[in-house]
Amino acid sequence: QVQLVESGGGAVQAGGSLRLSCAASTSGIIFRLSNMGWYRQAPGKQRELVAGITGGGRTDYGDSVKGRFTISRDNTKNTVYLQMNSLKPEDTAVYYCNTALPRGEVYWGQGTQVTVSS
Repeated sequence: QVQLVESGGGAVQAGGSLRLSCAASTSGIIFRLSNMGWYRQAPGKQRELVAGITGGGRTDYGDSVKGRFTISRDNTKNTVYLQMNSLKPEDTAVYYCNTALPRGEVYWGQGTQVTVSS
């Protein structure tokens, strides 16, 4: 069983920034080989991909956040980050950390609320 612990959510005004963190309980070797991602779900909407990063460091972003959000990982801390800049009210959602392990198992964090006011 893998635990993902998210932190860094909160309330911010439009144009502001937040940085989310997600610490994984996997071993260092497993973490380095695992793909990590951030998803979000707004009320009444489906969960959507925000950003992903492979074990090799390749990144991918949802169209609505390209150029504003940056995903990164620190393999020495088993942690993945999501730097969110130029936040908009439509970024308001619960943000979930996700990992896909090398053997295919998928785990989710408990979610952290991000609220952007206009």
